[in-house]
Amino acid sequence: MKARHALITRTGGPEVIEWHDIDLPAPGAGEVLVQHTAVGLNFIDTYFRRGIYPMELPGALGVEAAGRVSAIGAGVTTLAPGDRVATFGPGRGAYATARNYPAGVLFKLPDAIDDATAAAALLKGCTVEFLVERCGKVQDGWPVLVHAAAGGVGLLLVQWLKHVGAAVIGTVSTEAKAELARAAGADHVIDYSHEDVAARVRELTGGAGVRVTFDGVGMATWDASLKSTGQRGLVISYGNADAPVTGINLAALAGAGSLFTTRPTLFDYYADPAEHEAGAARVWSMIASGKVKVTIGQTYALENVAQAHADLQARKTSGSTVLVPTAV
Repeated sequence: MKARHALITRTGGPEVIEWHDIDLPAPGAGEVLVQHTAVGLNFIDTYFRRGIYPMELPGALGVEAAGRVSAIGAGVTTLAPGDRVATFGPGRGAYATARNYPAGVLFKLPDAIDDATAAAALLKGCTVEFLVERCGKVQDGWPVLVHAAAGGVGLLLVQWLKHVGAAVIGTVSTEAKAELARAAGADHVIDYSHEDVAARVRELTGGAGVRVTFDGVGMATWDASLKSTGQRGLVISYGNADAPVTGINLAALAGAGSLFTTRPTLFDYYADPAEHEAGAARVWSMIASGKVKVTIGQTYALENVAQAHADLQARKTSGSTVLVPTAV
């Protein structure tokens, strides 16, 4: 089968992404050939492109996609041609019109979830599931802080946290994004472009600070996260949208109130097959029931992914971004 896929031969800005035509072989034993109908864009893609996360070069990009099974290899019994499926990795290569996958990394999609929603929400939704329910273990009534509350993960976090009964404070950069965060259920929204985040959080919580801070930004928000989190609270640093957090002084955690902090990754929480299936099922259930609504803020042609990367890093996007392949 003819296909197009994206590669990088060096790390750097969005301009390093190159497109190539390839001949895909028939799927091997245990593999499944999937024709992509929608591809997800995630900050982790930019981390690999920029060299924040190491990868062999030349290398492929993209971890999240949805599509339809075209063929199966020997030994595959869980999927059949025509099945609708999605994946969030961990292998890269989703920036492609079609691809061979190990059968075990594919989720069969329920009828209630369309392909675009799956590509927009699988990785982000599973991230939110483990952050709220298994990492933060957020309880009813807890005050929590969500940085970048109008982003793809942020909007899902706000909704999921409200579902479990948390009092949600979100940070954003514009009034338009503030409206999105409020619509998702945020109780309070702070515009960090002209407000002191930590001071405002302390004001909103009667000086106590929040129980859990969800920080996907990184170095730029680390200080505000420490100052916003209450005594014996938890700072979950789950992303590097700005830059990785480095040079942590453990004494700063003591000085901020005996805080806990963690730098979790999705794949450690989805390593066990039972967790893998249960977590995804929980995400689909939350979306299908309407408890969590997926906001696709923008779409791009797949081959315009370099522009999508640039817009994502410049914080010009809101909600989730979907990349749409064209047939080869």
